[in-house]
Amino acid sequence: MANVSEGQQHPVKLYLQVWGWLFVFSFLSYLVDYNDLQGIWRWTLVLMFMMIKASLIVIFFMHMFWERLSLVYAILLPPLCLLVLVGFLAIEGEYITLLRDLYLGR
Repeated sequence: MANVSEGQQHPVKLYLQVWGWLFVFSFLSYLVDYNDLQGIWRWTLVLMFMMIKASLIVIFFMHMFWERLSLVYAILLPPLCLLVLVGFLAIEGEYITLLRDLYLGR
């Protein structure tokens, strides 16, 4: 019987580098709070760092980088569609609020 491979082995150095980048982005997110940024800058930076960290975790620690494209699409497309739909609902909500303010005189 042939020797069966135990699966892909990825270098530990890669995981340590990703861990380092996660630490750097967490530190930058902490600096946003420490410097007491407010308004759109605060939320833009916090959400950007959050998305970068989540992407690194999904790509490397959930092994999406090495998966087939169809599996990546099956996992990543539904949340992306939900985000688009939530965006549409937010736009419609603003429109409805504008109409209510306009016609109901609030």
